[in-house]
Amino acid sequence: MSKPNYAGIYNMVSQENFEEYLAALDVNYALRKVVCILKPSKHIEHDVNSGKMKIKTVTTFRNFDMDFTLGQEFTEDLGPVDGRKCQTTVNWDGDKLVCVQRGEKEGRGWTHWLEGNLLHLVRKEVFRATISILE
Repeated sequence: MSKPNYAGIYNMVSQENFEEYLAALDVNYALRKVVCILKPSKHIEHDVNSGKMKIKTVTTFRNFDMDFTLGQEFTEDLGPVDGRKCQTTVNWDGDKLVCVQRGEKEGRGWTHWLEGNLLHLVRKEVFRATISILE
């Protein structure tokens, strides 16, 4: 079965429990408040043949870039997000993209999947999940 192509630009439609997720990651109060009012867009480049992906999250406050090859671990600099670095691997689970992040905070990561023209994102932490739907 061929994997879906995630290439495109997706704009935030809704989010749930994001502030609680950030608090569990020890993101400071002021930054949590700012981040939760932002409406990011995700700009995704995806080469289905090579597995290379670039995901750029764009906001009026800060931008965040990920550049990786599916299945290959890389050092992710989360400085713009929460000041940490972690070892990250993104891979397929069926037609979903699953990210596992190892570092100071265990159990971090996310899952993306497409449903029509919606890009779903579930961020995970050991005890909580937050859902964002982007279109």
